[in-house]
Amino acid sequence: MKTVLAVVGAALIVLGGVILFNGLSFSSNETVFQLGEFKAQVQTEKRLPTWSGGLALAAGVVLLVVGLKK
Repeated sequence: MKTVLAVVGAALIVLGGVILFNGLSFSSNETVFQLGEFKAQVQTEKRLPTWSGGLALAAGVVLLVVGLKK
């Protein structure tokens, strides 16, 4: 069980670092107008907030410490 916590903690540390330093974004398609079969869509790029990277990093450190504790 402690090994699983350590692995999840390490993964969260890596993910939090990526979000903090490089940013993580995703795109979504939204339909803005539809008339019959005609459809107008807009593709928007959304970024995860920086604070979520800090939160993931902190949670990863806590899980890693708990997982490595004897």
